[in-house]
Amino acid sequence: MGTYRERDKAYVNIALIAVNVMVFLLFELIGDTEDTMFMMKHGAVYEPLVVMRGEYYRLLTSMFLHFGASHLMNNMLVLFVLGERMEQALGHEKYFFFYMASGIFANIISIVVHMEKGYAAVSAGASGAIFGVVGGLVYVVAVNHGQLDGLTNRQLGFMILLTLYHGFTATGIDNWAHIGGLISGFILSILLYRRPRAARGFYMEE
Repeated sequence: MGTYRERDKAYVNIALIAVNVMVFLLFELIGDTEDTMFMMKHGAVYEPLVVMRGEYYRLLTSMFLHFGASHLMNNMLVLFVLGERMEQALGHEKYFFFYMASGIFANIISIVVHMEKGYAAVSAGASGAIFGVVGGLVYVVAVNHGQLDGLTNRQLGFMILLTLYHGFTATGIDNWAHIGGLISGFILSILLYRRPRAARGFYMEE
């Protein structure tokens, strides 16, 4: 008699990565993804357009736009590594809602802070949603006694501090979207995640 645990493929996370890559390649074909005006024209967040003109769709479209290949690669690498674990923790449908909501809330928080500070910037990228995944995993790992499939909150905390430090010491990075994603992901995971009961496994008799 043997036992095994079947792990679902994280096909939602794979699909999200694929969409990001395809959008980037398409926009590289028709323009320059490092051109601020081009990106704003094609769906990046720009506070006056969202708040004054009501172009709320930018809260969503900006999540799939990236300023250059390195921006895309860095984000997709983190999403590939961490998104799979979050999808397996939440399930496919919940993970899709979680990812999209984290990114949208991250953009909203960024806009609110920028408007209060009196400046506007063109911003885009999956970072807000990805930081939502990180914030969500902080909660999931915590309720699983500080570890989940080899992932610990110490590792997550180090990654958060390193990324935020880089963001605040570099230029052209929307740190408030990162912070907004962390907060949103943590709260959403409290609402959506349910720790499974003791696994019984699947049995096969020979």
